[in-house]
Amino acid sequence: MRNNIPPIVDWPSASETERTAVLSRPPPPTDDFHSSVASIIAQVRDQGDDALRHLGMKYDGVWLDNLEVSPVEWAQAESVVDPGVLDAMIEAIARINAFHTAGKPKSLSMETAGGLLCEARYLPISPVGLYVPGGSAPLISTVIMLAIPARIAACEQVIMCTPPDGEGQVNPAILVAARLCGVNRVFKTGGAQAIAAMGLGTGSMPRCAKLFGPGNAWVTQAKQQIANMPGGAARDMPAGPSEVLVIADETADVRSVCWDLLSQAEHGPDSQVLVVSDSMDLLDQVSKLIPAMAAALPRAAILDESLQHLGRIWVKSSAQAMEISNRYAPEHLILNCRDANRLVDDVCAAGSVFIGPWTPESLGDYCSGTNHVLPTSGYARAYSGLSVNDYLRRMTLQRASREGLCTAGPAAATLADAEGLDAHRMAVEYRLELARDSR
Repeated sequence: MRNNIPPIVDWPSASETERTAVLSRPPPPTDDFHSSVASIIAQVRDQGDDALRHLGMKYDGVWLDNLEVSPVEWAQAESVVDPGVLDAMIEAIARINAFHTAGKPKSLSMETAGGLLCEARYLPISPVGLYVPGGSAPLISTVIMLAIPARIAACEQVIMCTPPDGEGQVNPAILVAARLCGVNRVFKTGGAQAIAAMGLGTGSMPRCAKLFGPGNAWVTQAKQQIANMPGGAARDMPAGPSEVLVIADETADVRSVCWDLLSQAEHGPDSQVLVVSDSMDLLDQVSKLIPAMAAALPRAAILDESLQHLGRIWVKSSAQAMEISNRYAPEHLILNCRDANRLVDDVCAAGSVFIGPWTPESLGDYCSGTNHVLPTSGYARAYSGLSVNDYLRRMTLQRASREGLCTAGPAAATLADAEGLDAHRMAVEYRLELARDSR
């Protein structure tokens, strides 16, 4: 483990260049991955399932005749998952289901004038495609976070893609989590090719209307390119490498702060973690403790890379810390300071906020009830974390009686005339004449 953590940035005296540098996200891959992603999408579009097999061999090292998880694989998964893990899944699902159900939007119906009824109805999107990243960790929690809102929204068709292991298998816990959340179709493919397959459809996979799930730069780029195609599948949000910003003061337990930083840094070498404090001692202690803590973890090699992006920022006050947080707009914001309950009211941009010394970010990742699929890279300024709303489309309706037309019609005709749109005006005025003549 390298012990070359970047130096503390003294925010009050730092130049704007220095401030921008410490808040800059790690750069994307240096190769021309945009065109590489486009090439993968074109290959899947032209060759369908065969492309997935060839790309699976190239990137996952395994050739799959059958891309979809079979009934035998489903049955085997249910027989081998540890009972303790199963119980934890069920517990987490219950809380996540309760919170997301409470947040489901309700239809609206009201008279905006006598005889003029306006409605808003929420209809489920279908089919939807869920992407669960692979790699060295089976992301059971991501299955739950993606699938529970889809089930609450009553999406008719839900499919899921996740990369297979070297034996061509999906982790059993992933499959059990999917089944518990109502997902019955899982395909063994990952990366940009999985996004292309769900967005365009293949011989075995339906074309989805919207795609969900986090991923690396390649996955994020594929979602963007698919969404930009005419008639392409919509995407949930920009969700790239993980990040956390911790605001801590001298009351914070330093090891707790380090564990919170490490819990996000271990996601991948391009993850970013920042700690902002008015305590120089705390910032010093972080740099002293975190290398040894990281070196003792199984993902030490990843942490060795990601901790090169660790930012330690000294500020004069909690107000200044909050200014930095709102400028950065973190995916995760942890308030581990004495005035956390007051400070949270000043948060303007964050994906999810964790308040107080007893609220590790890991609770939100797994089982508090909120969702861990969140906007990254500063997109928390404009995007929200995943919810049932994302799986629904809002459709408005209006119904006018003769009375309603006579009440609202003249304003519509006047505005249409002001805009120079005569057909719009006549569509109203002709009916107004009919209404007067039929009395």
